[in-house]
Amino acid sequence: MTEDLALQLIKSIGEDPDREGLRDTPKRVAKAWGHLMQGYAQNPAEILGKAIFSEKCDQMIIVKDIEVYSMCEHHMLPFFGKCHIGYISRGRIYGVSKLARLVDCFSRRLQLQERLTRQIAEALIEPIDAEGVGVVVEAQHLCMMMRGVSKQNSVMVTSAMLGSFREEPETRAEFLKLIG
Repeated sequence: MTEDLALQLIKSIGEDPDREGLRDTPKRVAKAWGHLMQGYAQNPAEILGKAIFSEKCDQMIIVKDIEVYSMCEHHMLPFFGKCHIGYISRGRIYGVSKLARLVDCFSRRLQLQERLTRQIAEALIEPIDAEGVGVVVEAQHLCMMMRGVSKQNSVMVTSAMLGSFREEPETRAEFLKLIG
C-alpha cells in the first residue's frame, strides 16, 4: 500500500488526515503493509535451498507452534495462530529456522488458510524428496471475530498431508498425536 492510498483511506472514512495523530499515519501504514506483504518478494525455493543438509535420518522430524500472522484475502483482516510441520527424511533435512521462514514467506501474502497450509506442504516435499510431509495450521480469523458472526473463540484448523502422511494412517496418527 502506498502512502497515497492510505491517505485516501483516511479521508474516505471521514477522518481529518491533518489531525495530529494522523499526520504520519499514511507513512506508517505503507511501511506496515510492506512488511505484512513481504512474502510476494520472497522465493520459497531459495529460502529452503540455502539450508538442506545430508544426514542419516529416516525418522519423523517435527517443528511445532510456528507463529503465523497473515491477512485474509476476502476481508483484508488478520488471521493468526500456529503452524505445525512434520516430515520424514530420506537422508536430507532442512535447517530448522528455514521452516519458520517458509511459513512467513507464504503467510506474508493475502491468503486463505487452506491455501497457506497446502503451499507449505507442497514446498517441503520435493526439495529433499521427503517420504512424507504433514502440515497443520490452527488460526483465529478477525473477520470471524470482529465482524459478521462475531465468534470470539472460533479456531479454524486445516491440514495438508502428502506422501506417507496421506497414504499411511499410522504415520498420520503419529504426527497428529505428537503435535498434540
